[in-house]
Amino acid sequence: MKNKEFKELMTKSLEELNTELKNKKSELFNLRFQLATGQLENTSTITECKRDIARVLTIIRQRELSAKA
Repeated sequence: MKNKEFKELMTKSLEELNTELKNKKSELFNLRFQLATGQLENTSTITECKRDIARVLTIIRQRELSAKA
């Protein structure tokens, strides 16, 4: 995920972020399944997907903390 895409995530609503998180987790599941069956050619996509999930979770957490303050 590039800086531009990260900035786009920052502008999304909480509902959109939760949808994005659900999609990324589903994608990670599919990538792991492909890895187990030997169909995955580029294993670095798993790492990229994990990082994307972490970014989305970070933005959600930042919003939770700013709402409390």
